[in-house]
Amino acid sequence: PMEYIRSLMTQTTSGKMLSAGYGGGTGNMEYESLTGFNMGNFSSALTPYTQVTSHYEFYPTIGMNFPYSSAIHPFKGTYYGRIDNYRRFKFNKFAYLGSKYKIYDQKSLGTSPYLSDETAYQNGLRQIKSRKGGQFINLISMQNHMPYGDYYSPNEYKDNVSGSSLADDNVKTSFAAYTKGVEYTDKAVKEFIAQIDKLNKPVTLVFYGDHYPSIIDQSLLAKYPLKMHSTTYFIYSNKYAREHGAKSKIVPDKYVATSSFIPMALEQTNAKVTAYQALLTRIYKDLPAMTINYSSSDGFELVDQNGKKVSEKKLTKKQKELLKDYKLIQYDMSAGKGYTLDVKGFYK
Repeated sequence: PMEYIRSLMTQTTSGKMLSAGYGGGTGNMEYESLTGFNMGNFSSALTPYTQVTSHYEFYPTIGMNFPYSSAIHPFKGTYYGRIDNYRRFKFNKFAYLGSKYKIYDQKSLGTSPYLSDETAYQNGLRQIKSRKGGQFINLISMQNHMPYGDYYSPNEYKDNVSGSSLADDNVKTSFAAYTKGVEYTDKAVKEFIAQIDKLNKPVTLVFYGDHYPSIIDQSLLAKYPLKMHSTTYFIYSNKYAREHGAKSKIVPDKYVATSSFIPMALEQTNAKVTAYQALLTRIYKDLPAMTINYSSSDGFELVDQNGKKVSEKKLTKKQKELLKDYKLIQYDMSAGKGYTLDVKGFYK
C-alpha cells in the first residue's frame, strides 16, 4: 500500500521514528517534533500540551525561526489544547474546522467521517503559495485516524489480511480499512510531492507517522516493543531547494528520535543553527536515539542502530555531559523558570 513512499525513501533521508505512543498520544509526538524536547526525559507519562506548556506565556518551537508560522488540521482544533498552545507558540494562524480560516477542498473517501489526506495537502499547498517569504507549516492529517470502519469499496485488502492476531472479523475489517487508507495516503503524498517540485521556492517536508493504530493486540507491545513503536518517516527537499543548496539526503539513521527532526531538517537544508539547535544536532549525532522507556512508565531508553537498548551507564563522559545539558534545558522549559528564554540567540 506504500509503494510510492517506500520508493521515495530510497532517494531521500528516511528511516524509522521511535514513537512515544501506541494507539494514541498524537500531541506528544507533535510536542517533540516542534520543540526538540523528548518525552523520555519526563519522569512519568504525561501530556506536555496540557500539563507543561500551559505554565509558560511563550513556549519555543522551530516555528519561531521563521517570519511566519501556521498550523493546518482538517478536523476540530480543540484536541490537546492546540488552539491555546499554538497561540502560546506565537503561530500566526491555525486553520481547522470551525476556525475563522477556511479549510478548502473538503473531500472524504468512501463513507469515512474524516477529511482526506488530499484535502490536507491541498490546504498545505495553498498556504505555501499564499506567502512570498519563508514560513513554517505544521500540518496534521486526519484521514487514517481511528475508528476504522468498512469505509472503502472496493477494498481488495479485505480478503488479504490474515494472522493469529487478526482472528476476529472486526479486527480484520479494521486492518483492511487502515491498509486501504494508507494506500490513499501514498497516492496523496505522490501528488503533493509532484506539486511542490513545480514551485520556484525551497520547500522541505518532514513526513512522519505519529504512532501505529491500536488494531493489533496490545499484548504484542511487550513482545515487540521496538517494532510496535517504529513508524515511518522521511525528509524531502523539493527540486528548487536542492538546486539552491539543500541536500537530497543526509546519512540517515535507521532509528531516530521524534525530537531529532529539527536538527535533521536543518542539516539537510544547510541552515544556520541557534545554540539550542547546535545542541540538538550534537544529541542527534553523538547519542543513541532516545525515546520513552517501553517497558516502564518512567524514564527513557536509548536505542542503537541495531535496535538494541543502550545502558546510560555505558555512555562516554562526553555523551553523559550532552545528556545532562539536554535534561537541564528541558527541565527549565518544563518545571523551571524559563531562564533560557532570556538568553539572546539561544532559541531564535
